[in-house]
Amino acid sequence: MRPRIGTGGARHPWLSSHALLLLPVLLIVVITVVDLQTPTNVHLGPALVIAPALTPSFAGPRTTAAVGALALAAQILIGVTHGGITTTNHIVQIITLAVLSVMVVVYSAVRERRQAQLAQIRSVAEAAQHVLMWPLPEQIGPLRIASLYLAAEDEAQIGGDLYAVTQYEGGVRVMIGDVRGKGLAAIGEAALLLGSFRESAHRHIPLPELAGLLDQSITRYAADLEPLEEAGERFATALLVEIPDQDPLTRMTSCGHPPPLLLSPGSAVTVPSLHPSPPLGVHSGAEHTLDVFSFEPGDTLLLYTDGVVEARDARGLFYPLTERAARWTEDRPEALMHHVRRDLLTHVGGRLDDDAALIAVHRTVVERGRHHGRAGDDAHRHG
Repeated sequence: MRPRIGTGGARHPWLSSHALLLLPVLLIVVITVVDLQTPTNVHLGPALVIAPALTPSFAGPRTTAAVGALALAAQILIGVTHGGITTTNHIVQIITLAVLSVMVVVYSAVRERRQAQLAQIRSVAEAAQHVLMWPLPEQIGPLRIASLYLAAEDEAQIGGDLYAVTQYEGGVRVMIGDVRGKGLAAIGEAALLLGSFRESAHRHIPLPELAGLLDQSITRYAADLEPLEEAGERFATALLVEIPDQDPLTRMTSCGHPPPLLLSPGSAVTVPSLHPSPPLGVHSGAEHTLDVFSFEPGDTLLLYTDGVVEARDARGLFYPLTERAARWTEDRPEALMHHVRRDLLTHVGGRLDDDAALIAVHRTVVERGRHHGRAGDDAHRHG
């Protein structure tokens, strides 16, 4: 769901930085010309430091050093023209400009190194995300699927939220979950939960039994690896959904996770009845309930984590997912994710306080007439 960048877009930053370079150069020229035209008791030379100070915002240390050298040369020219560079005033101005230019270059070098480190961290985090959460297929049988993941931490693109989709004989099973905590600290537990789900979801076992297996995995993980100071505080919520290919009757089991939204054509949004059990890892051996609802062709099932509905705006108001989703019931899953992403980030002012994940599953309408026609042809041939 990332926008593709064409070759034209790749050249745009280069053109922008070179165009911006004209600003400090032009500033140096203007200050120098004006200073040379003014009386000797008026000193505009100190303003030359503005040029190298602006340059790190769009260029690296080498370009910044070049602009600083140009500003220093302009200061020397002004000194030679106005009384000579050996005067106390001009010597102080030249030394001050040189020192400040060197400091700006050092700052630019440190900033560039920091940006390179952050870029590497983001690259590693993105690779880890693809390893942990495999990209979901756009189509599985009669289902169209799209997903969205927004990490709260700037340096990481993964965190405690997770989702996975796997096929079983006759349908699809979906899991969305939320491990306590965020960022790199929650990745290990999220990886464990995803691996356990992928290993067990294809088996012919009911969802409550599958939830029990996941609960055992989290409990074992907590017992072996949980720090003593965090004893009893490691847990995860999860929602398991089983969607048959042919039957609209859909089953789900919640382990402390919020219910999904069912979007139907005509701006209708309903919340299927849910009887959640405790989160995974809280009460070992807890009983899990199986809930059933109808997921008809043309409907879209929207699964989400609490980072979506608990996102607050500047006034402290939660994001109204149900109300906003009613606007996009006619959209395909990809468009729905696009709308939610833009609207959610606008609501919170561009930055989330918690990880957020969503999955949209749309059941396509089956052309029954075509299937009936084939059946009739087959019957005719057999006859």
